[in-house]
Amino acid sequence: MTDTNIYAHQSVMLEEVLQVLPLQAEGFYIDATFGRGGHSRALLARLGPDARLVGIDRDPEAISAGQELERAEARFRIMAGRFDCLADVVEQEQRPLAGVLMDLGVSSPQLDDAERGFSFLRDGPLDMRMDPTSGESAAQWIARAKEEDIANVLYRYGEEKKSRRIARAICKQRDIQPITRTLQLAEIIAQNIGRAEPGKHPATRSFQAIRIFINQELEALELALKQAVDALAPGGRLAVISFHSLEDRIVKLLIRDASGRMPRARGGMPMMEEQPITLKPIGKAIYAGEAEVRHNPRSRSAVLRVAERVATVVPR
Repeated sequence: MTDTNIYAHQSVMLEEVLQVLPLQAEGFYIDATFGRGGHSRALLARLGPDARLVGIDRDPEAISAGQELERAEARFRIMAGRFDCLADVVEQEQRPLAGVLMDLGVSSPQLDDAERGFSFLRDGPLDMRMDPTSGESAAQWIARAKEEDIANVLYRYGEEKKSRRIARAICKQRDIQPITRTLQLAEIIAQNIGRAEPGKHPATRSFQAIRIFINQELEALELALKQAVDALAPGGRLAVISFHSLEDRIVKLLIRDASGRMPRARGGMPMMEEQPITLKPIGKAIYAGEAEVRHNPRSRSAVLRVAERVATVVPR
């Protein structure tokens, strides 16, 4: 296993998160994407001696970092799993849930470690699994997937307009030689995409798409968000940091729908049966400040959305 201290991780919008979560001295919180624990450590520094914080992650190296914190901090425990095991955590703790933080996407250590297979800038095995011990790697999927399925994944999860051309090139190349390395795949994409967007590598969208698909990230996000809303105590808050439009759209729509702000059809009638109101938005979307973006360029695409659990209201 890679040394967890080799690759630094800078927690995005740390101060903003601390400002929007209601820090009850003895409260119970969940960091649903523990990573290397930057947000968790900051929360623990602000909480009282009887508070409780549970971190969730499925990356073995993140789990190792969490176990280290667990040994040093009695108020904390780490849970191995996808963040849609949130409901299980709440059931185990049997305490009112005051806050949930989700910092989505891939972490800096995962990107920077070529052996994890996430980066199109560093050569490594084409893996991309958050948990390398479970499921199918990107290389295994690419080796067996139909051309149409590859194109659909690139378009749906990466919004890649040239998805069919790229899929066709991938299938043509794999008939000649197995595609098992990150730079091998990145080169195939670059050769077939033409001019890329300014400041963006040609393989950005495709690598994002394959990673999201391999790890079922959007499906897990939808489940985890619903679990968080159900589990939060009235006054508890949900804070979600997204890094691309697909994630942010899911978060935005959930908050909209759960706060009773669903769009209406002509005549003012609701487009579908109205659901109970369970959330209220807290402010507008928050973006990383200029100073943070200069210090941590990966924060430039981050969006923080916050909502508060309310006592359930059934619209008339």
